[in-house]
Amino acid sequence: MTDDEMRAFAARFFDAIEQGDIATMQGSFTPDAAIWHNTDELIVTPEQTAQTLTGMVARIDRRSYADRRVHVFPGGFVQQHTLQGTRTHDGVAVRLPCAIICHVEGGKITRLDEYFDSAHVAEFRKFA
Repeated sequence: MTDDEMRAFAARFFDAIEQGDIATMQGSFTPDAAIWHNTDELIVTPEQTAQTLTGMVARIDRRSYADRRVHVFPGGFVQQHTLQGTRTHDGVAVRLPCAIICHVEGGKITRLDEYFDSAHVAEFRKFA
């Protein structure tokens, strides 16, 4: 992929999550992709990630990936952003600064490493 194609891929991936399109998000991964979280140091599957994000979409309204900064490297990209939205349970605005590293082969993500502050994650998951 060219740098422009990689940036467009990153935009489609995060736009899908922002819009609650979990099927498109999940389709962006290879079936055996590894998704690692710094907060629990676990590696999960695309299916498990889809379940988690389905729950997040149900609990967080007005999702947006603000301040997107994409840095392309050979075979992937890094995106820094702030995921923000409003908790449906109590109407509280939440934000989650993060960095995501994606390795991409053949137009699909083979590995995704996500870095979140655990205190911010707790606010997103409150009442879950």
